Amino acid sequence: MSEPLDDDDSRDELDEYGDTDEYGDTDEALSDDLRRGRVRREEDREGASRDDRIDSGAVVVTGICGRLGRRLARVLHRERQVVGLDRRPFPQKPKDIEHHTIDIRRKKAQDIFRNQNIGALVHLGVMHNPRGNSEEHHSWNLAGFQKLLEYVQRHRVPKLVVLSSANVYGPRPDNAQFLREDAPLLGAGAFSDIRDLVELDMLTQSFFWKHARTETVILRPTHILGSVRNAPSNYLRLNTVPTLAGFDPMIQTVHEDDVVRAIRLALQPGVRGIYNIAGPAPVPLSKMLRKLGRAQAAFPHSLAKMALDRMWKMHVSSFPAPELDFIRYVCMVDDSRARSAMGYEHQHDLDSTLHAIDAGRWVGST
Repeated sequence: MSEPLDDDDSRDELDEYGDTDEYGDTDEALSDDLRRGRVRREEDREGASRDDRIDSGAVVVTGICGRLGRRLARVLHRERQVVGLDRRPFPQKPKDIEHHTIDIRRKKAQDIFRNQNIGALVHLGVMHNPRGNSEEHHSWNLAGFQKLLEYVQRHRVPKLVVLSSANVYGPRPDNAQFLREDAPLLGAGAFSDIRDLVELDMLTQSFFWKHARTETVILRPTHILGSVRNAPSNYLRLNTVPTLAGFDPMIQTVHEDDVVRAIRLALQPGVRGIYNIAGPAPVPLSKMLRKLGRAQAAFPHSLAKMALDRMWKMHVSSFPAPELDFIRYVCMVDDSRARSAMGYEHQHDLDSTLHAIDAGRWVGST
């Protein structure tokens, strides 16, 4: 490839071709064109180098010991080097997965980024424990994540994928039928878990705009169902499922393996931005319960809220009262952007998505 012209070369070229009334070019205009061309070539070279690092570098997965993290790891390790980062041990991990039992807030976590060629960071390590200490939650979810963002910036990690949630939009009576990625994040009023998640999502958005060299992806899946021990799956596992009298909201779900599929697509070079992730078409809550063969017990909202508050304080329920809004109002998303830009397609229909909560298997599909 020939070297770009310097400023003197550009003036010589202009003397030969540019000083005529017919064309009307100027020294300054041609120099600007050459500078823009040089910048474009530099950006192309930088982009090619970034793509190579994304493809060849290791993938760090925080929260790898969770059920979703383990499913992701068992798929990714067949394709590339995987490095786990979690406070919990990872028994029965594949031999070629490197796992570090580390608190992400500790300085030692930075050694992983300093000593290896890291192509991507996938952040699944968000603490979800409504009974946990709110200060510890905030420190882990936000202070810990800010540390990770520092490491990504300092060591020029070319790809960052953060698993957020469609819950950040919040279930509300005035929600649009299908929320797009630019909808306001109004879920923070519910309880500390969602407030932390909204703040984490917004921190990632800020990083996206400030550090364009890193391809940053935020995934906002709807209710994830499967072997995961999250609130939607636990709720649907109940033998008798409480519902709210007079409310039968449309519910949108996604199979955990389809979320793994979306993360794999987000790791492709060139993918960046915010993407809603959904599975099969939404259906009324009552239809879901019939498909699962669950009995229902309907209660007025005021009575259900009062009873759940009391049960929560007595430690006989794992559901805080604010979560009642998820079976009262709709919070559905439009995932057409993920389908058109990333090529995402869900593979599990409604029946397989629902029945995955009882399957008890966590080995992911390829």
